[in-house]
Order: sequence, then C-alpha cells, then structure tokens
Amino acid sequence: MKRKAFQLLLYMVFVLFLTNCEHKKRQEEQLNPNDYKESLMEANRHVVKTETQHIEDYLRRHKWDVKETGSGLRYMIYEEGSGPRAEKWKTAVIEYSVRLITGDLVYSSEKDGLLSFLLGKGEVISGLEEAILLMNVGDEAKFIIPSHLAFGLVGDDHLIPGKASLIYDVKLLEIK
Repeated sequence: MKRKAFQLLLYMVFVLFLTNCEHKKRQEEQLNPNDYKESLMEANRHVVKTETQHIEDYLRRHKWDVKETGSGLRYMIYEEGSGPRAEKWKTAVIEYSVRLITGDLVYSSEKDGLLSFLLGKGEVISGLEEAILLMNVGDEAKFIIPSHLAFGLVGDDHLIPGKASLIYDVKLLEIK
C-alpha cells in the first residue's frame, strides 16, 4: 500500500512538473514581442498620422504661416524683439499661454505666474525648450508642440490629457 501511495505521489509531482513547464512555454510564446511589434508600430504610425492631420487642420483654420523643425515643432515668430538670443545653460523667463488644439486654455502666466527655467536641464517639456532656443529676448511667438515633444501618451496628470498637441503663445522676457 505504501508503495502504491508513493508511486501515485511521484506520478502527481511528475504531472505537475510537466504542466508547469508547458504553462511556462505557452507564456513565453505569448509574450514574444516580435509577435506584436509590427501591429504596435502600425498603431503608432496611425496615431502620428492622425495627430499630424489635426495640426494641419488647425493651421489651415487659423491661417498660420509656420516653419517646422526636424522634430515636428511648428513655430511662427510674429513679433521680433531686439534682445539677446536664448541659449543653453541660461535661465529663460517667459510670459505664456498654453491651449489644447481644441482651443481650451489650460495654463497661462496670467493665472499661474511667469515661468522661469534653465535651458538645457530638462525642467520643461522638450518642445518648449526647443521653441525658446529659437527666440531672442522680446520675441513673441506661437508654437504648436506635438504630443511626443510635450506630455506624450500620459498627459500631465492634471489638465493636459494624453496624446495632446499643445499651442503655446510665448513672449521671451529675459535671458539671464
């Protein structure tokens, strides 16, 4: 009787071992990134294409004549200042308003105070930093910052949703 119980126990352990190995194998097969890499890339291409189309529609509606940088930042300096050029490792002080591409105001210096930050340190979104580096003190400009240069897929956990293109209206007050 003891021998049969031992054999039964041994058989159960063997079956559990095989089941566990098969389960791990199925998990590894299911989690192979190469299986879904192309579909994720296609979904990302679609998101970028849609965002680009929204930006182009916005530009047409507002009749803005903008320039575009290699990163996708669009800008229009509509008032030229005579001060020094912004540069990395200097502090920029700006007046600003930030709107969603829908036109909804989310932040502004009028409500939140002037914004001061060290260029090159990553204290603000990369699109704003790139934008300010295009300016001289006294310049006033409009920038359209696509989501990949702003808050990306997640937003800012406050007023800016994920995948949001942002419209900045900025005046560079000071570089120090």
